[in-house]
Amino acid sequence: MKEQTNIPTGKVERASRFVTTGLKVGTNYLKHYTRKLIDPNISREELHADNAEDIYDTLSNLKGSALKVAQMLSMDKGMLPKAYTDKFAMSQYSAPPLSGPLVINTFVKTLGKTPAELYDTFDVKAANAASIGQVHKATKWGKELAIKIQYPGVASSVKSDLRIVKPFAMRIVGMNEVDMDKYFEEIESKLLEETDYKLELQRSVEVSTLCAHIPNLVFPQYYPELSSGKIITMDWLKGYHLKEFLLKNPSQEARNKIGQALWDFYQFQVHQLKKVHADPHPGNFLMREDGTIGIFDFGCIKEIPEDFYVNYFLLTDKEVLKDDVRRKQIYTSLEMIHPSDSDKEIAFFSTLFQKMIDMLTLPFTLPEFDFGDERYFQEIYAYMDYVANLKEVKESKVARGSRHSLYVNRTYFGLYSILSDLKANIKTGLPAL
Repeated sequence: MKEQTNIPTGKVERASRFVTTGLKVGTNYLKHYTRKLIDPNISREELHADNAEDIYDTLSNLKGSALKVAQMLSMDKGMLPKAYTDKFAMSQYSAPPLSGPLVINTFVKTLGKTPAELYDTFDVKAANAASIGQVHKATKWGKELAIKIQYPGVASSVKSDLRIVKPFAMRIVGMNEVDMDKYFEEIESKLLEETDYKLELQRSVEVSTLCAHIPNLVFPQYYPELSSGKIITMDWLKGYHLKEFLLKNPSQEARNKIGQALWDFYQFQVHQLKKVHADPHPGNFLMREDGTIGIFDFGCIKEIPEDFYVNYFLLTDKEVLKDDVRRKQIYTSLEMIHPSDSDKEIAFFSTLFQKMIDMLTLPFTLPEFDFGDERYFQEIYAYMDYVANLKEVKESKVARGSRHSLYVNRTYFGLYSILSDLKANIKTGLPAL
């Protein structure tokens, strides 16, 4: 893959890249409808493929929060056409890497030495490249090490990138700026945390230590003396990313063991630690044929407030939700319905949410669940598509859902997606609340 020799860091330059991409997408639409006049049978798949290529090309060169958005979208298979999710999934671990001179410059600026002075060997060619940083392989003390290096300008461009994205998001979801602010504040705070590698190092050591007792999980050791605000040094973990792992045709036993380990990992964090690794995309896991899984990258950690936690998981209690008064209290606490809603709106959205909740929480209500059941996910995607196209939903100008639900929901959607790809059959259920 071709390396990048620079990343646009100025606000004007980055904004102009977004504008140029918008013009390309507009041209693609014009070409598509011109072709369709000649041949009415032409599908939108070619249009989606062209747009996905142009958008990803821009985002992958901008990197940072711009590319992170694509990464987040790639995790939700029901949100975008397949051409987009397939292309955007590349941002998880195979984005265009930075060139050697830029990598060396980061070491000199933050650790005061070149890689050659710090390690016995250092591969200047990146092994993996994602949205916030890229990984290089090195050796020291007779160990194989993974060196995570942050892209230049990522931290300083978070706020400006989100300001550019915000108007598009408002147009898509039909909300005003005030309602969207709480979500963008949450995203901005998490993206800024992800660019703080000192914080990530601290969290990586803490969470991996607390979760070390969970069977079949493998965590790297971290080396603070070879880390900085832009560099993290850790053990090199062996294994395969999800796509590579599935191509090896692993046994159902291995799929189930990995699926169980992931489920237990997330349940322990949510219910015991009340904070969770909120970036469950396949690029952060390395799977092995013996059923073990390596986990790293604790840059995005969502701390879960107690009040939100209690009400969120009361949604899995069917007996509690049968009580209309109690259910309304829970929905109001989670900001799914609002004090300004009319009785008609409360009834409409309560019914809408109830069905969605019943579907999404099904694994929590059963002792065992088969995530290989494609009918389950097809039903979820079909219902979400139905909801998105309802007139009442489109015309609602109120942001529904607490800001805390953004990353907690994202965590479970990402986990479900991986378990679905693994076709894992695992023990689920919830601890007593």
